[in-house]
Amino acid sequence: MIAIQSISKTFGDVQSLDKVTARIGEGSIFGLIGSNGSGKSTLLRVMAGILRPDTGEVKYDGIPVWDRPDVKERIFYISDDQFFLPGSDIEENAKFLSSLYPRYNVAEALQLARMFNLPEKRKIQSFSKGMQKQTAILLGLAAHPDWLFCDETFDGLDPVMREMVKKLFAREVAERKMTAVIASHSLRELEDICDHIGLLHKGGILFESDIDELKSQLHTVQAGFEKLPERIRCEGLHFVRITGRGNFITAVVGGEEEAVRAYFSSLSPLYFELIPLTLEEIFIAEMEARGYDSGSFLE
Repeated sequence: MIAIQSISKTFGDVQSLDKVTARIGEGSIFGLIGSNGSGKSTLLRVMAGILRPDTGEVKYDGIPVWDRPDVKERIFYISDDQFFLPGSDIEENAKFLSSLYPRYNVAEALQLARMFNLPEKRKIQSFSKGMQKQTAILLGLAAHPDWLFCDETFDGLDPVMREMVKKLFAREVAERKMTAVIASHSLRELEDICDHIGLLHKGGILFESDIDELKSQLHTVQAGFEKLPERIRCEGLHFVRITGRGNFITAVVGGEEEAVRAYFSSLSPLYFELIPLTLEEIFIAEMEARGYDSGSFLE
């Protein structure tokens, strides 16, 4: 369990994090979404014990991370700006990391390099951005961390590599109960891999939730009528948005699926259908329900 307790961090006059509090369970993949400048990278660095917060603390299974090498050796942080030993290849970096991480497996790092079709003996500085991102990922996985933090992990990867990385993450979570926290500004990248998500905005978490729970409580309904009902509202259901053209409406409705189906059936429609929402649509609806302009979060 990762417990983030009232974390604040400023840089000069800039408030990067403002009393951030969250809990992340073992064996989960947590998506940290937020626009550029929202504090995602700062929060990951605080969680990894790289930056010391001005207030608050981060604990792993009850143990604070700051100034605790025994905790940090179980954490691997993949930065958006990768660092490798100057003039080095993959094997040299793997051997160096094996001196820092007790569970590091150099042979596994080289095996993953072959899986990614990366040249083991070529200098990493000559790699493309995407190849360097792949290298950082495989070096991190070979450390067998309990907690893996990834900053814009999929940026620079082609679609095939993205799917390969997602499968590797899912395998580590399933087999070793690894916990991954993936920061991104792209909801589409997180939708098919994360089971929990948190929204960071202006240094604070606006909400966090289980993705399946979000999807089970919010629905898009399309319905056609011979004559539109005078009022389409119902106690116990939350209508986030209703749009219509002629006798056809589209509504985003919050509530249990059975209750939504029962209500629209009671209106005697000629046709109606519940359509699954994408994570981005759910996000927009949640932001609108909280009175925020969702467009600014997705830029």
